[in-house]
Amino acid sequence: MQAFNVVHSLIRWAVLIFGILTVINAITGIKNKRAYSASDNTYNLLFMVFCDIQLLIGLLLLYFNHWFDKLNGGIGELMKNRYDRFFLIEHGLIMIIAWILVHIGRVAVKKAAPEKKHKKMLIYFGIALLLILISIPWPFRAEIGKSLFIWIK
Repeated sequence: MQAFNVVHSLIRWAVLIFGILTVINAITGIKNKRAYSASDNTYNLLFMVFCDIQLLIGLLLLYFNHWFDKLNGGIGELMKNRYDRFFLIEHGLIMIIAWILVHIGRVAVKKAAPEKKHKKMLIYFGIALLLILISIPWPFRAEIGKSLFIWIK
């Protein structure tokens, strides 16, 4: 399972890079009234693809690391433990919401009129990226923080 943890940690960087590039492209597209381009499409497609891979690996980690077994003690007991609550409830739920927003955003951008594509990108992918940033167990977060590079000991 350590390999899945390492891959999940590595892919986080791809999600963040392509999420940031997508949001920057949306902002510059709006500001400069630039036409939606192939690079805009590629960045948000890669953002979605890496979010998909990340979700799949995250669900595998939940299952194979027996996180769901922690629900046997009842939701009340789970909610008292900040670490367990974060990873099983908060992190998982918020990341799934972000994943949904990325997919809805991808469809919304495709269907939008050319002059509204960057605005749709900024709204959907911007909110998704914000949720992702909030839900990452950054090292500075007490009790739940994890290393930025777990593969480096």
